[in-house]
Amino acid sequence: FAQPVYVAGPPGDVTRIFVAEQGGRVYAIVDGTRREDPFLDLSPRVTRSEGAGLLSLAFHPAFRTNGRLFVHYVTLDGRTRVSEFRADASGDRAELSSERVVLDVAQEETGHAGGQLAFGPEGYLYISIGDGGPRRDPHHKAQDLSLLDGSILRLDVDRAEPYEVPASNPFVNVTGARPEIWADGLRNPWRFSFDGGTGDLYVADVGEDEREEVTFLPTGNSGGANLGWNRLEGSECFDPSDGCDPAGTTLPALEYETTGFGGDCAIVGGFVYRGCATPGHRGRYFYGDFCSAFIRSFRLRDAAVVQERDWTEAFREANLESVVSFGQDARGELYVVDYRAGRLYRIEPRADSAS
Repeated sequence: FAQPVYVAGPPGDVTRIFVAEQGGRVYAIVDGTRREDPFLDLSPRVTRSEGAGLLSLAFHPAFRTNGRLFVHYVTLDGRTRVSEFRADASGDRAELSSERVVLDVAQEETGHAGGQLAFGPEGYLYISIGDGGPRRDPHHKAQDLSLLDGSILRLDVDRAEPYEVPASNPFVNVTGARPEIWADGLRNPWRFSFDGGTGDLYVADVGEDEREEVTFLPTGNSGGANLGWNRLEGSECFDPSDGCDPAGTTLPALEYETTGFGGDCAIVGGFVYRGCATPGHRGRYFYGDFCSAFIRSFRLRDAAVVQERDWTEAFREANLESVVSFGQDARGELYVVDYRAGRLYRIEPRADSAS
């Protein structure tokens, strides 16, 4: 693959997964073999700067019957866009002409676009939008509820076009706030995911200079969480001159130090494993880092991190260069996407039980 950034499997389809390339092409892998022609080719419409391009995709829960999928990308003029496409009758291709723009967000820069899409357990589409830059979020956009920047959004894409705001969203009746917002205070939430077993939400936010973090939002919460940026970076004060009162913020469940390029520099959120190939890992949340290419996992017990484990050595033979995403197929099995190497790996058990 040419700079792959994401992999996903349609709900209920155990024969196919789809790999998205940063340049705009999406390829189907059917029973382990990549199709020659792209399923979707967005390359005429995406920009190719750092942190931009095609970022992720999500299949509608009823994709097998309605053919609807959603794509998160950065346009040629630098806008962060979410669009719906429809597969043709064969299910083997989605045409550019089927695009329906759901959301457009103008941002100052393209490097902090966010990039994740996922359907929640209630069937609503969740979208991560970064603070849009520049560095340090000097305009405090991630703390401004009148802007979509630095937020996770929650939309109903089934009842109206381009979307309807669920009445249960936390800021629907807050004067001056964008009702689409589900959670705010995020810098660059490159990846988040729902636990397929519990519905819990795990949000990984890429830090500025000091901290990388994962925040846990339990199923059934009413939304409105403020994850702290740019008052805080992780659980630490970001800029003492601005005040760093953590009151009203949701602190991360896990964080680690940013050590810069060549070390740990950008967290990549993954998934809670719910597959069958390695049953001993069910309930473990897997995550990585783009620069150091480590792979680690943990469990949560009463919202506290337990049983942390580093799997980097187990992946040594794969010679991972840059972990950019994890993915999940319809069976709940997990995949690792290597951006620089252009490879996709499936996490499987080894004979020595290290997987």
